[in-house]
Amino acid sequence: HWTLLSVSLLNCLLSTACSVGLALAIALTIHGRGTHLVMGCNSSALPADARAAIVTNDCPFNTTRIYDTALALWFPSMVLAAAEAVLSGRCCLVALIFRGIGPCARSYGKEQV
Repeated sequence: HWTLLSVSLLNCLLSTACSVGLALAIALTIHGRGTHLVMGCNSSALPADARAAIVTNDCPFNTTRIYDTALALWFPSMVLAAAEAVLSGRCCLVALIFRGIGPCARSYGKEQV
């Protein structure tokens, strides 16, 4: 039970931190219109808006779709990380009930689980 409690608590904290970090990355990317995504390019030909960026030889990657692709990958990742945090929190609660700790430990919660 202690292993379940410690692993689920650690996973809940890491998943929460991951979802908060992804939310921050999404917010900064949308606010800056993707300019931070093409910071590795040392070209003055790149416009301020990453969605209108063109492919240049100074950039090591194709900049035409980086804004849309990043957001398309970050949104589902944030949702899945938040769901993982919720499920890990529930596992932590179950481990607490098994150990007899918490408000539900002495009631019917242990028999129900």
